[in-house]
Amino acid sequence: MKKSMPPESKVPGPAKHSRRRFLQVAGIGGAAAVASPQVSRAQTATWKFQSTWPNRDIFHEFCNDFAKRVNDMSGGRLKLDVLASGAVVPAFQLQDAVHAGILDGGHGVAAYWYGKNKAFALFGTGPSFGWNANSFLGWMNYGGGYDLYNELQQQILKLNIVGFLSGPMPAQPLGWFKSEVTSADAFKGLKYRTVGLAADLNRQLGAAVTILAGGEIVPALERGVIDGAEFNNPSSDLVLGFPDVSKNLMLQSYHQSGETFELIFNKAKYDALPAELKAIVKYAAEASSADMSWKALDRYSKDLETIRSRGVTVKKTPDSVLQAQLAAWNKVIDEFSQDPFFKKVIDSQKAWVRRTYAYERLNEPSRDMAYDHFFKAT
Repeated sequence: MKKSMPPESKVPGPAKHSRRRFLQVAGIGGAAAVASPQVSRAQTATWKFQSTWPNRDIFHEFCNDFAKRVNDMSGGRLKLDVLASGAVVPAFQLQDAVHAGILDGGHGVAAYWYGKNKAFALFGTGPSFGWNANSFLGWMNYGGGYDLYNELQQQILKLNIVGFLSGPMPAQPLGWFKSEVTSADAFKGLKYRTVGLAADLNRQLGAAVTILAGGEIVPALERGVIDGAEFNNPSSDLVLGFPDVSKNLMLQSYHQSGETFELIFNKAKYDALPAELKAIVKYAAEASSADMSWKALDRYSKDLETIRSRGVTVKKTPDSVLQAQLAAWNKVIDEFSQDPFFKKVIDSQKAWVRRTYAYERLNEPSRDMAYDHFFKAT
């Protein structure tokens, strides 16, 4: 800690001091001050930080981007050693491993834990009320979302975990299919992969839902174990190999239109950090959130062009399917709102969207109109 120099009258020695003596003492004190930065002298720590994503997936890249910010801003005093999915535990065991201290932290999505409590999906792939993932993060930070998230983790489920939500994802595609989806009837009896509340949504449409981790989807499609699947985005889909087993990609869907990533840490380990390192973790999550949204816009648009170049037909999901999804959301919400906590979260989210999107839709001009004006004829 930097200390101020005592006044001249209190420097030990004779009552009168020469200017040279004063400067010598001050010089020694100044050097000591420079050598002692205003940060705590905590020992360096290396934490095992596993993602739920394959090593080549852009999601694992996003995980590394977050870790680099923490490592750089902490000056190496806290180092996140990033591991790919399966390095220590399978993807769907990440939360248990962090809770137990087998891992110090991890990068995934809250929807993966909805088997423990349906409300977890509301912090990952909740209903499409008209908001997007950036608006969802607004609710988390300014609409009471974090209070509810922490209540679920630490009070209801007694998890030894601290979490941050980061990285607004674009709306996810309806998915990859053997043939074009022209109506909601296509989901009746369809063997389909998704996760979170989207599983319940698609069951309402008549699908036979299978929940698989990212690296398992394409092999299941290739073997005919499933008939259709969604994962998340063009970049991930390309790396996972979807264009090799399917030539029909349907874009636009209400099943997962506003998801974010979840960064979790062992609470005991996190609580033991000095205040400045806790702040670095929090602000690294926020900085990564912004950067991820910019990188995703660039990469996803480029990789969609690559997917088209490989003979894939890309179509917009018909409005009739989107309407059927919204009707199915009503049933899912009604069913699970029998649980008081689930309903409390839903009510909070609806209040946020009702107010904030009313402002956005009144304030923002049509992007379609402007785009069509400049580019539609080209």
